[in-house]
Amino acid sequence: MGRKILGFIFLFIILLVSYQCAQRGTPTGGPKDITPPKLLKAEPANLSTNFSEKKIRLYFDELVKLKDIQKQLIISPPLKYAPILSPLGGANKFVEITLKDTLEPNTTYTLNFGRGIVDNNEENAIPFFTYIFSTGDYIDSLELSGVVTDAFNKKVDQFISVMLYKIDTSYTDSTIYKRPPNYITNTLDSAVIFKLKNLKEGKYALFGIKDAANNNVFDQKTDKIGFVEDTINLPTDSIYLLNLFKEIPDYGVAVPSMVASNKISFGYYGDGSAISIEPINALPDTVKSIVVKERDKDTLNFWFTPFEMDSILFSITNEQLKLKDTFNVKNRKVAFDSLKISMNQRGNIEFDQPINLQINTPLISFDTTKIKLMDKDSVPIVHTITLDTLENQLNFDFTIATGQNYQLDLFPGAITDFFEQTNDTISYNLRTKSPADYGNLTLNLNANTIQYPIIVQLTNEKGEVQREIYAKESQSFEFINLNPGKYLARVIYDLNGNGKWDTGNYLKKIQPERVSYYPTTIELRANWEKIETFNLIE
Repeated sequence: MGRKILGFIFLFIILLVSYQCAQRGTPTGGPKDITPPKLLKAEPANLSTNFSEKKIRLYFDELVKLKDIQKQLIISPPLKYAPILSPLGGANKFVEITLKDTLEPNTTYTLNFGRGIVDNNEENAIPFFTYIFSTGDYIDSLELSGVVTDAFNKKVDQFISVMLYKIDTSYTDSTIYKRPPNYITNTLDSAVIFKLKNLKEGKYALFGIKDAANNNVFDQKTDKIGFVEDTINLPTDSIYLLNLFKEIPDYGVAVPSMVASNKISFGYYGDGSAISIEPINALPDTVKSIVVKERDKDTLNFWFTPFEMDSILFSITNEQLKLKDTFNVKNRKVAFDSLKISMNQRGNIEFDQPINLQINTPLISFDTTKIKLMDKDSVPIVHTITLDTLENQLNFDFTIATGQNYQLDLFPGAITDFFEQTNDTISYNLRTKSPADYGNLTLNLNANTIQYPIIVQLTNEKGEVQREIYAKESQSFEFINLNPGKYLARVIYDLNGNGKWDTGNYLKKIQPERVSYYPTTIELRANWEKIETFNLIE
């Protein structure tokens, strides 16, 4: 009995001690750590001269790690071989950089880590931390600053590389395509201001690049570019603007591919308006063929009636540039691409937006007697239909009323394609909302002088055009029957009068056409009449 009592007492003591230990270990919380790591020392010291080391160590007051360092670290001038960095995938109280390059003599180097060094727990970054050294007797100290904008979009891309090339006997306009710059920095997050530091006196060319491949050179097919036309003379106190745009690529043809048993696709770059495609080897007399541009793509499709073959040899000629390419396309076991019809607007239709039937195979003819358009009371609607051979579609034109329902019927044989395929019965139901479901917006442009013609556009927040008005002279810009939502407004200065925005070209020294954005988002609600004044800065 005494042993049982002692056992109970012992168990009670164990439980009590465990409870107290558990209580002591309960976290009590506290303020979140928002302090970034601090550099304690560097070996060799920051701002060292006559630098000749291969390794650099940066010691911090807490455990640090490297985050997105391949994107964050910018070395100026760029090195041919990327340095070895540690720790990778772990944490340490120091960051080690092992240089693999032979450094240039009498040159100031800057290692800008961006936000790539963070503490181990909360990932607080040391913003724009830099380590600088010189292989010569002094540190270069000149600076250059400026602003990055996007020529067409309101929002500027992140991580724009700002590049400075020294103009010497080896520099040409094509240098930017071939080798990295002498100095480089980049913008981070949503920043639009840049500053290049520790520069040497001299003459330079200044560029901004959205460097898709992160290779520190300009690739016309993938990169945006902005350039300053004038030579930069350092030292300078000027503030420079880099307005980025995507060039129309130089003409080129991709390797064609047989994508269906009756279709071979030829992709191209640049202007394809003067391309002709011809089979070199003779096709059987029973084979018909036609070339049609694919809608919304830089692709030409060679359509043909299928036949037994191993391959077809093609000649692709750009008549304007007098260029010719030859491709051999081998036969593949792929399905026949048959007739499919779709409508560009379904359900609720938008005012001032075209209504068309889009066909995937080459459209040859249509029969208006087999196409009916009626309103909700089954009253026929007066309309016209036109065949658009460039877009391979049927365009419908009729007066669209608010609060109305429409039914479009295609009866068998209404549409005939290149392969003599016809449609079955198809019905589309379309409708518009009542006037009270829409809003109206009037934009008044305010400027001392405006150079016409201009294009005034409303876009959604993604930059997709919702409405536009082309003007050759001063007028009020009224956008009626708009869906409720948030809009951006912009003015395109159509200098060449071709009815669209034109991009720039670096080698031709052409800047893109100017675009002005309304400073804030315009919110429009149902049954609203809104008037906004757009102040344009000339």
